[in-house]
Amino acid sequence: MMHSTIRTPARRLLSTALVSCLMLAAAPNVMAQSANASLRGQVSGAQAGAEVTATNIATGTVRRGTVRADGSYSLMGLDPGTYDVVANGQTQKVTVTVASTSTLNFAGAAAGGTGTTAATNLDTVNVVAPTLLQEVRTSEVGKTVSLQQIQTTPQVSRNFLEFADAVPGMIFTRDAKGNTSLRGGATNSDGTNVYIDGVGQKSYVKGGGVAGQSGSAGNPFPQLAIGEYKVITGNYKAEYGQVSSAAVTAATKSGTNEFKGETFYRYTNDSMRAMTPAERQPNKGKEDSAEKEYGFALGGPIIQDKAHFFVTYEAKRFDLPVTIAPHGSVTNKADRVPADAQAGLGPASQPFQQDLIFAKIDFEPTDNDRLELTFQDRDETQQQFSDQTAPMAGKETKNTDRRYALRWNHSGERYYNELMVTHEDSFNNPKPLSLGNGFNYTAPDGANEERPIVSIGGSSAMSSQVKGQKGWSIEDNLTLDGIEWAGDHTIKMGAKYKQIDLYASDAAQINPQFYYTIDNPTFPDSIPYKAQFVKPVTGVSGVSGEVRSKVKQIGLFIQDDWQVNDHLQLNLGLRWDYEKNPSYLDFVTPPEVVNALFAQDPRAAAGQSYADTLALSGLNINDYISNGHNRKAFKNAWQPRLGFSYDINADEQHVIHGGAGRSYDRDLFDYLQLETTKLALPQPTIYFRNPATGQCFQGNAACYDWNPNLLNGIGNLQSLVGSTSNAGLEVDLLNNNLKVPYADQFSLGMSNQIGDWLTDATIARTLTYDGFAFTLGNRYPTGNFFDDPRLCGGTEPGLGQAWSCNVPGFGSLIIGQQGIKTRATQILLSAQKPFTQESGWGTSIAYTWTTARHNRDINEHYAFDRGVIGDYPTIRSNGAPRHRLVVTGSYAGFWGITFGGKITLATPTAINDWYGVPQANGFDLPTPMAAVPGGNGKFLLGGKIFGYRSVDLQATKTFKMAGDTELYARIDIINVFNFDNFSNYNYYKNGKLTASYNETGDIVGTPRQVKAEVGFRF
Repeated sequence: MMHSTIRTPARRLLSTALVSCLMLAAAPNVMAQSANASLRGQVSGAQAGAEVTATNIATGTVRRGTVRADGSYSLMGLDPGTYDVVANGQTQKVTVTVASTSTLNFAGAAAGGTGTTAATNLDTVNVVAPTLLQEVRTSEVGKTVSLQQIQTTPQVSRNFLEFADAVPGMIFTRDAKGNTSLRGGATNSDGTNVYIDGVGQKSYVKGGGVAGQSGSAGNPFPQLAIGEYKVITGNYKAEYGQVSSAAVTAATKSGTNEFKGETFYRYTNDSMRAMTPAERQPNKGKEDSAEKEYGFALGGPIIQDKAHFFVTYEAKRFDLPVTIAPHGSVTNKADRVPADAQAGLGPASQPFQQDLIFAKIDFEPTDNDRLELTFQDRDETQQQFSDQTAPMAGKETKNTDRRYALRWNHSGERYYNELMVTHEDSFNNPKPLSLGNGFNYTAPDGANEERPIVSIGGSSAMSSQVKGQKGWSIEDNLTLDGIEWAGDHTIKMGAKYKQIDLYASDAAQINPQFYYTIDNPTFPDSIPYKAQFVKPVTGVSGVSGEVRSKVKQIGLFIQDDWQVNDHLQLNLGLRWDYEKNPSYLDFVTPPEVVNALFAQDPRAAAGQSYADTLALSGLNINDYISNGHNRKAFKNAWQPRLGFSYDINADEQHVIHGGAGRSYDRDLFDYLQLETTKLALPQPTIYFRNPATGQCFQGNAACYDWNPNLLNGIGNLQSLVGSTSNAGLEVDLLNNNLKVPYADQFSLGMSNQIGDWLTDATIARTLTYDGFAFTLGNRYPTGNFFDDPRLCGGTEPGLGQAWSCNVPGFGSLIIGQQGIKTRATQILLSAQKPFTQESGWGTSIAYTWTTARHNRDINEHYAFDRGVIGDYPTIRSNGAPRHRLVVTGSYAGFWGITFGGKITLATPTAINDWYGVPQANGFDLPTPMAAVPGGNGKFLLGGKIFGYRSVDLQATKTFKMAGDTELYARIDIINVFNFDNFSNYNYYKNGKLTASYNETGDIVGTPRQVKAEVGFRF
């Protein structure tokens, strides 16, 4: 890593620079394209047409501009890095950062002619404040993460997104399975998008936001290749698409005119960590675990000053400790399951391996043109088991992501153009770890709902899947600079076309699942009460076990950054996105299903069809029946992005900023494809009779006598229901007028520069709409969603959902539509003192206060507690804690040792579940509710108010060797005080929903752990 030495400018120079800043009246605000930076300013005393040049110190590449009639200049399309900028006979050194606009002003030429100013390292505006690391004049809410922070902050993984955790409003999580995720606001990770050198890494099929990151312990990109990145939590400019939460834009490293390289090896194992809560239980002990991470980076010249290369490789080899524990409401039933099932509970080790490659070649044939060709590859294999799934019942997931990008940047006197062509190939392929019957042990909770204790044997047939995306895109973005009209305008516009094939197959004919209930007075525990299995569909046309859809996407935007005067800047943008998905638009509901929907409802009076029954509830089934021509792609994704910043004193020391904007995301293909695949390979659920009473389990309408021979192959179960029967075949139908989820964002805040400190206080309001959800379409013949189960063949009175009121000749009706929404208000406070060599220290403080409500758990898209998603009550969100504080720091200490630290504190996050609300008829109505567990500990002072606590430290010693080579040794201590940050809960439903932490279950993050690292740089 190169460290620029920052010297304090002479007093005369400081005065001149300050005057120059105050004189800046109409300098254009040139917004960088995604990861690139821009430089602007005034050149006092220079003639119009005089040349301004910026030379990248590391690569020798040059950018040229000219001074305008008003003395202003601008240079666009700069790679983040350090430049020698020459204007009016003077040279200044400046470092520009990712996705930023920096200001550098030149005073009049010295009497002696050519001179060199003192070295200055600045990011945005003021040469008096050379350590400024974030833009001030912007309506965006966000923060830049520097390479220095990446290299000195302790980290539990080498996922570069982990450092976004120090940005107010962001939460990076490593769960008990080692899986990592990044969330913004009070939503799940699906709403995020990460841009690598301006190329979005969005996942279109699976969740997780970033392709390949759904349920993965891996990294989306090698950390050695990341230079720095910017996190935008709200009010992003119009160039950002397919995002409804947070946008991360990262700049990768490039080769330089010198050959430079780096290699590292990082290691920890079970002897270097404390026990997990599960391992501390009697007769357990520590599970074997190990984490190995290693890699290298190499860059250098191909043609001096013209062409360079950079390549990096990183690997992970993990054995991750996890805990298999019963659901929190039936923890006390664990000792009642058979011995082989009990053996599946407790600590276990989950293998994972990953290989990451990134390569870049850049070539600058002229001072106005730059060509880049990049390649990235991700290849990982992960065994997955956790919660109530024992290792033998787990699955192994093969995860691959391969991308190419070709970029041509061209700059002119008043414009900058970027043309990109990309290709991606990203697939997620899980399969069961073992073949055979699956045995699932459950127990009734206080509300008589079956809750899982442990699963052993073969995993569900749903564990065998292939899902992915493959295709290409072309994108062109043009920036026009220096347009005069009532101030100065920088107008940026862009167009993107993407053609991508989405693929999904959802099940295989393997591994039937048998369910046993333990300690249930209504059913014996010696035989299963139900079974689930896959069978081929018969007599239903137009369905397939796999779906391929050639999707076309269009994105258009225009952004006007209007510098009205010295004080006021307006950011006015408009974006439009469009997606055409043939698998949804051209789908034809099978006529056999249509006929069944309009057939006589066997539980209703003569002449009342099943469609009539649905209509009694207000559900028009014609809204979900497609003839292949009555669906239209959503065309109303217009997204205004409006913002302002007001510089009180026109010196960028105190700036008020605010904005409002709309941003559309997309519906995941993982949901849309079920309309086809669920009909092709249905997974019927059948129930068995209690041999003592002859009654079906929990009064289900139809059931079978148990026969042990049903354990001898899936064919026996398939023949039980009949090869020509579609009974139990789930019918998934999507609304014919599906929209696209979106977020409306509002913010108002103030940024300040106080000495070396940068502060910001912002209040942000985010409203999300039209989140996708599946609900149960079944209705009782009365049209009710809740009623007496005997109306559909049940044997016991009560109040329950209409699960037994199936589509005639089929199974349950599952309908997909929009309707999930959230309401979140956050207070975002940050203070940052950037690290400098002179001071020898740096720190950042990020505090987030959140109040959020929604109508569905952020991790759920199935909603069966109510008939339609609109009937769900609004409850406290489980998306974010009320209070969260993250403090990081670095210090250049004694003996050349660099120290780093991180403190993370958060109050408990609410859990979402349900409890039965007593009704006048004497029965309980299942009602979604939220509960907040009590704190599990204190920090230094006060009471037990926290749900998450961690103190992390690192120390790095560098040993200088011959030439520019060096060795380093590093120690990270994660969770120094070994706080237990529990992730499992015990639930109580005695008149209301309450919860507490399950202190023998999984934890978030890790127990205290030491990680040792050695490396070599040259």
